[in-house]
Amino acid sequence: MTLTDLVTFRPTPPTLATEPDHVGIAGLPLNLVAAAPPQTLHGELFDHDVSVRFTPHHFTWTYGDGTTSTTTTPGRSWTQRGDAQFTPTPTSHVYAERGTYTAAVTVSYSPVVTFDTGQTQAVAGYVTSTSAEQSLRILEARTALVAYTCTEDPTGPGC
Repeated sequence: MTLTDLVTFRPTPPTLATEPDHVGIAGLPLNLVAAAPPQTLHGELFDHDVSVRFTPHHFTWTYGDGTTSTTTTPGRSWTQRGDAQFTPTPTSHVYAERGTYTAAVTVSYSPVVTFDTGQTQAVAGYVTSTSAEQSLRILEARTALVAYTCTEDPTGPGC
């Protein structure tokens, strides 16, 4: 059995979330998190009822700035990790310049077929599914030394 035999079985596309929500700061990590749980699809193959289980194997992140990376984790939010905002994660990315970028994630799933006879067969290779593209706005942060905080002087520079 090969991947071409599974052409009618397609996992649902993953979803992509970012922290902060579709907005980042140039030079600081933007956290990307994919939702891609294992999936089981049912159908017919070779005149047998089958279940095909798709388990995420790896994630290829496309950041929209000409770079990509591949991880074995879908990522987790900073809160789930117990991290402060802008902490680097295995799935975060640092954009060098401000601008608008389009990010996506492609999940490579390992398929395993279970026939109505009870026989199970792993299929060599991966079935891929790509998220919808997400538009990201990367801003530039500027800082300045001031005498008082915005709480102390709400009319001060930058407040």
